[in-house]
Amino acid sequence: MSLKTLKKQRRIQIVALTAFALLVSTAMIGYAMRDGINFFRSPSQLVAEPPSPSETFRIGGLVEEGSIERGNGHEIRFNVTDGGATVPVVFAGVLPDLFSENQGMVGTGRYVSGVFEASEILAKHDETYMPKEVIDALKEQGVYEAPES
Repeated sequence: MSLKTLKKQRRIQIVALTAFALLVSTAMIGYAMRDGINFFRSPSQLVAEPPSPSETFRIGGLVEEGSIERGNGHEIRFNVTDGGATVPVVFAGVLPDLFSENQGMVGTGRYVSGVFEASEILAKHDETYMPKEVIDALKEQGVYEAPES
């Protein structure tokens, strides 16, 4: 074999090895992130197309007035609504200080047997803020009213 043929063959091997390494690293990153990606759903979307009980996702809407029930220990039950549908939520833990009725919230958890089992609850951080996903879901249902400045 000539020297040119060996250089060409070596170049092809390096390109193939680099492509393989890129493919493997992309697959590993995707595998590592599979649990870190949580899709957002509104109560209307959740009722229309319930996910599997093993899927973790985020839900957002307004805490329905008169629906907060504090159980034994840290368990809290309430309903979240977007004006089109209402979903019961159960959460065992300490709620954020700004959590209250008729206020926006986003929860992370799973939908099991018609109840959203939240592992985390986030509430607005001041009187004017509401998560973008919640505003979009409320606008879609025709419920959202912009705060007056």
